[in-house]
Amino acid sequence: MDDLLKEFLSETIENLGLLDSELVRLEQNPQDPTLLQNIFRIVHTIKGTCGFLGLPRLQKLAHAGENVLGRFRDGTLLATPDAVGLVLAAVDGIKNIVNVLAATQAEPAGDDAALIAELDRLAESEGGTIEAAPPAVDALAEASNAPDPSDRLDHPDHAVAEKPVEPAKAADSVAAPAQTQAADIGAQAIRVNVDLLEDLMTIASELVLTRNQLMQILRTQKDSVFGAALQRLSQVTTELQEGVMKTRMQPIGNAWAKLPRLVRDLARDLGKKLDLRMIGAETELDRQVLEMVRDPLTHMVRNCADHGIETPAERLAAGKPETGTITLNAHHVGGHIVVEIGDDGRGVATDRIRKKAIANGLATEAELATMNEQQIQQFVFRPGFSTAEAITNISGRGVGLDVVRTNIEKIGGTVELRTAPGKGTKFVIKIPLTLAIVSALIVECLNDRFAIPQINVVELVHTAANSDHRVERLKGVPVLRLRDKILPLVSLRKMLGLASDSSSESGETFVIVTQVGAQSFGIMVDRVFDTEEIVVKPVSPLLRDLSVYSGNTILGDGSVVMILDPNGITALANFTIEESDDKNAAQSEDKAGKRAENVILFRAGGTEPKALPLELVARLEMLDGAAFEIANGRAVVQYRGALMPILSLDPMSPFTPANRQPILVFAEGERSIGVAVEEIIDIVETVYSVDLLSERPGILGSAIIAGKATDLIDISYHLSAAGAHWFKKETQIPFGAEGHARRILLVDDSPFLRNMLQPLLTTAGYEVVGAESAETALKLCEEGERFDLIISDIEMPRIDGFGFAAKVRESENWRETPLVALTSHVSPKDEERGRKSGFQRHVPKLDANLLLKAISETLAPQKDAA
Repeated sequence: MDDLLKEFLSETIENLGLLDSELVRLEQNPQDPTLLQNIFRIVHTIKGTCGFLGLPRLQKLAHAGENVLGRFRDGTLLATPDAVGLVLAAVDGIKNIVNVLAATQAEPAGDDAALIAELDRLAESEGGTIEAAPPAVDALAEASNAPDPSDRLDHPDHAVAEKPVEPAKAADSVAAPAQTQAADIGAQAIRVNVDLLEDLMTIASELVLTRNQLMQILRTQKDSVFGAALQRLSQVTTELQEGVMKTRMQPIGNAWAKLPRLVRDLARDLGKKLDLRMIGAETELDRQVLEMVRDPLTHMVRNCADHGIETPAERLAAGKPETGTITLNAHHVGGHIVVEIGDDGRGVATDRIRKKAIANGLATEAELATMNEQQIQQFVFRPGFSTAEAITNISGRGVGLDVVRTNIEKIGGTVELRTAPGKGTKFVIKIPLTLAIVSALIVECLNDRFAIPQINVVELVHTAANSDHRVERLKGVPVLRLRDKILPLVSLRKMLGLASDSSSESGETFVIVTQVGAQSFGIMVDRVFDTEEIVVKPVSPLLRDLSVYSGNTILGDGSVVMILDPNGITALANFTIEESDDKNAAQSEDKAGKRAENVILFRAGGTEPKALPLELVARLEMLDGAAFEIANGRAVVQYRGALMPILSLDPMSPFTPANRQPILVFAEGERSIGVAVEEIIDIVETVYSVDLLSERPGILGSAIIAGKATDLIDISYHLSAAGAHWFKKETQIPFGAEGHARRILLVDDSPFLRNMLQPLLTTAGYEVVGAESAETALKLCEEGERFDLIISDIEMPRIDGFGFAAKVRESENWRETPLVALTSHVSPKDEERGRKSGFQRHVPKLDANLLLKAISETLAPQKDAA
């Protein structure tokens, strides 16, 4: 293919994808001058290039569409839904021609006379004039887009038409600086063939394998002269790997680009009013994963529009607004991405799913009786399952969601359904960031090693016959009683045919607790090694029918191991046992309505147990004592290509690492801090309340957890030793939580700080609602939510704390609500600016006691007034 044509097709396809969403926005904002100008320029560029390349059919259609857009832009024709629909039809026609052009390098036969005639009639009609002032356009735009006789296809001498000399000179003089600027921008970006990126990824993967082998050799030779050089090589390899990975990353918004047009067309076809909200479009993932999730996302949005959202009349009768909302939300969680596709529609009744499952022969009444609601809801992903009453051109044939689950599971992800009648439906997809290099837990079973992707690992439990955790049998199935829940187990020995007996089940073993969608289960193995960054190799064609394997890899010692697929293990195990007993339902709530929390128990600086909310801890590590070094006067360890400082919960006692040192890792963005403990006791799910508040620094209070008096650690106090700069944020992950009592809104884009402060405030007796951004908080304001106090971070993206405070003071609902600022910099200048914006107080982020005092003093006047 000619290089010029290839470049044209590449840019045109990219621009056409943008046009769909831009035209839908235009339909909603017909008087937006910037939007009109952008759309016009795209079509004008396509038309002009077609003439240069000799593509007459494409040029005529683009020209007809441009004439209509020109009248939109001039304000002489109203951009009604019907008018925009006709332009979208022209865009579809252009797409079809471009697709054939890309495949055959020639335009398809035929013409678009009927469509062009419709466009011409619209362009020549006496449309309603928009009353707003004509859009302001800069001099360069006017010069480059001014009506030109040579633009008309019926011009007698189109190729050599003369243009007025003086205006052209004026345009050149205006355009010159802009052209220079554009050239500078183009010099900063280049187009790279995807195959080249794939080759680079392959080379980086092989380098990672070689690095792992060298580091394995280094572990056996403690005093090697190559130690420092290999450590540096390891760090450079990690940096190279991350750099190559970034070249493959694309925002998930690229997969969402066609959805606004899809929702717009569905609304017209179904006679519904639909609004699409997209949150986290900038969240990046590997392009290979992105391509795999395009179709599943599209299908689930169609499902929400057709099955989920009611008609306007039905919504009004149910007390809802006429317009239904479909929400897409993407965010990073650990080493993977969570994508939520939800609607505020009718939801799906579990009884209806149960009846359909029985009618379709997918399960018996006895089998369904052993399942909880969430497990029954997952039947919608079975082949042939549909709750639609009639077959339409959109749904009802019983295909789609099973294909969605299959495609998601192919890339090591999971999908589950959450729904409630009258409240809507939500699909939750959990997918890996990349398919090339992943973090995995290495395990052993009968002298054979395997890798389990860490995305699927929830926790690790050591069982023995004489311990609190032991393997039992229930209805012939091995189970583990874990925190009052019955967890079904899979024996890896028996499943893989390594051994037929079950002699090891009652003895000492390790259980890898795994979550796949709504199903939790344990995988029984003999030994557990460390986690390792592995390079995923495709499974051999001879083994593709074995669903328990998703690939293979080469470890640092050169051995080849298989990668286990928990999705395949779930399907093969075919669990029929209920996951939890009756007295501890999935909601795990006590009589007061408090939800159970996962808490990690450990010992540090004494024999009594200490506790932390598990959600604060990023990872649990067991590090070799020889790995610890001293830098800048403190203990550090080389961790994932960077130096991680190690803190002690007892500052009076110097840190001396043990041979195998347990570490709690706290992470914020790309930074990590480790806290050394003596022993990790357990992870428990429990409902607790603070019985004794503490006056000791670093301790929030004491509670009864797992039957013992336990101190709750104030981790913010201990992490303050790392310096306030550690808490400056670089990533934003949507998050929210709820507490109890007098209402406080906590606005902070750092999930770490929200997770750290919410337990502190809840313990002090306040009900806390978290918001990950100023925009999210302001949406609560619009919805009429009321709070006694608002705490806001100052350093936030898009709208900072000062801007947020100003908007709060302008609002009708929150104008009188007290505001407290959290900041890393408390200076007189900042405090003065904060007071002008509406803040009553400024509090350092890491001073928990001062924050509690500020809240108490700020709320005191309200109490006195009451």
